[in-house]
Amino acid sequence: MSARKRRTQSLGEELANAISHGLGAVAALIAMPVLIVHVVRDGRDATSVFAFTLFGATLFLLYLASTLYHALPLGEGGARQGRAKRLFRLFDHCAIYLLIAGTYTPFALGVFRESWGWPMFAIIWALAIAGVTLKTLGLANNPFVSASIYIGMGWCALFALDPLLVELPRAGLFWLIAGGVAYTLGVVPFALDERMRYGHFGWHLFVLTGSICHFVAVVRYA
Repeated sequence: MSARKRRTQSLGEELANAISHGLGAVAALIAMPVLIVHVVRDGRDATSVFAFTLFGATLFLLYLASTLYHALPLGEGGARQGRAKRLFRLFDHCAIYLLIAGTYTPFALGVFRESWGWPMFAIIWALAIAGVTLKTLGLANNPFVSASIYIGMGWCALFALDPLLVELPRAGLFWLIAGGVAYTLGVVPFALDERMRYGHFGWHLFVLTGSICHFVAVVRYA
């Protein structure tokens, strides 16, 4: 399915987009050692260290890719700049799949490892790899198709609601759901961006909120 023509973001909008997720990239970079130190101090094994590191890495990768995409010029300076922006847009969208899987990973290989964690880990990463492949091949370029896939992957955890209610404290479930709700609500300004200036920036703010909620959930309850 071909993507419809997108509204060109103004310079002010792209600055807001780049700065917002640039701050997210800095925060994610700071968060990575916090995650690793936390899991090591807890006396967790190497699998848990790997899981927490992977979450931090995918979080940083998402914000870095998004920042670079929005910071690049639109191509007025030549076709090469336009190609670079399109390439980083692809990286940006692929990184969303990786972050969704990366967010599941500390829970799958942590608190749920002894029950259904490994199947969950395998399924969510298989979906992420499939999503990246489809995006790279140009088979999921429509923004609403992409958003639907992201949301569907993000809420896959509902299929395991009973184990979630058993294994996670209520506070952990709250932060996990709050992050999912923030990401999902962000689709509204994302969808309205064609008609509303700074709609994409609004989407970025919801993404930042979702990441903060999930960071709390991972550090305190995974």
